[in-house]
Amino acid sequence: MRRNFSNKRIKVLKTLDDHNLGSIARTLLSCFAIILIFYSLPLIINFTNKKILNTDEFINNSKTVLAYTLDKKVNGNSNNNENFDERDLLVDIYSLNEKETDAVRLDASTIMQLYEDTDYKLEDIRKNKLVKPVALDSFPREIKMIENSKKRKEFFIQIVLPLILQENNNIRLDRKRLFNIMNKGNNTSLEKKWLQKKFKQYGIPTKDILILKIRMDEVPVSLALAQAAKETGWGTSRFAQEGNALFGQWTWSGEGLKPKEADENKGHKVMKFNVLQASVRAYQRNLNTHSSYKEFRLARAQLRETGKPLNSIILAEYLNEYAETGEQYVEILKKIIQQNNLKDFDNAKLLPSSLELESLI
Repeated sequence: MRRNFSNKRIKVLKTLDDHNLGSIARTLLSCFAIILIFYSLPLIINFTNKKILNTDEFINNSKTVLAYTLDKKVNGNSNNNENFDERDLLVDIYSLNEKETDAVRLDASTIMQLYEDTDYKLEDIRKNKLVKPVALDSFPREIKMIENSKKRKEFFIQIVLPLILQENNNIRLDRKRLFNIMNKGNNTSLEKKWLQKKFKQYGIPTKDILILKIRMDEVPVSLALAQAAKETGWGTSRFAQEGNALFGQWTWSGEGLKPKEADENKGHKVMKFNVLQASVRAYQRNLNTHSSYKEFRLARAQLRETGKPLNSIILAEYLNEYAETGEQYVEILKKIIQQNNLKDFDNAKLLPSSLELESLI
């Protein structure tokens, strides 16, 4: 009986060989091995990413980027049921806003003379892309008296441009440090403490480093300039003059300026700042953390991943929730950018005021 079984097995193998079926079996086996490799690869990468930070405390869970929101009133509790204090988002803005401003408010003629003395001209910036670090705390009241609209707009850009570049520089330095941490095999206690601070600053209780990478990013200069111009009437609005408010952000606390046309029963006000720089930082933090702008952040991240520049015209499409006018607001921003050639300033660099900033030039 055993001999009959052996004979049958020999016949089967011979049949496979005669019909070249053995090569098919080998091919199927090879395909199975390849599928197994590709199935295992993501698991290996995920394990490696956790080892990069040398701790289980930081989670790589990029799918939570679109689900997470700071607005707990809309989505209920935050991920993992962690309590999160939204005041952590603004702690550095509060400290900047408490900056002492003992200096007398400069008038327009004095500022213009300062720009002339330092050879600070927009025409030169459009060509050489270098900006003098001349930062003002407030708008001059006389800006609304400049009748020539072109001169008024140029004056406005001269005031706001260094402030936007400064905040982008701060973010760029943070991103540089973040990437260094992500690329290391082991992280120091100081680096871990810095990460904890940034998770709070960018509203990420899940401690997901991929979300931090997406949120901790710049806002195109031309887009920020356009929004500031729109929200302040090129620096002439009451909110800009009395509250250093460049971007018309709302607040429901006691601090702020009440819109004249607002219903008395409505509690919102426009945020008030002691210095213009605090307004720019609050604006960037708003775009980088609030749930209304998650699609904006995703579009920006996709531009980064494909190696493309941060295009303000493209990204403006995702700011329809910034104002009640929605799509009309987006179209206005695009027109401001295009008609005033604001994209000329997207690659501008702020001349360094420290050795650390020299690496960004």
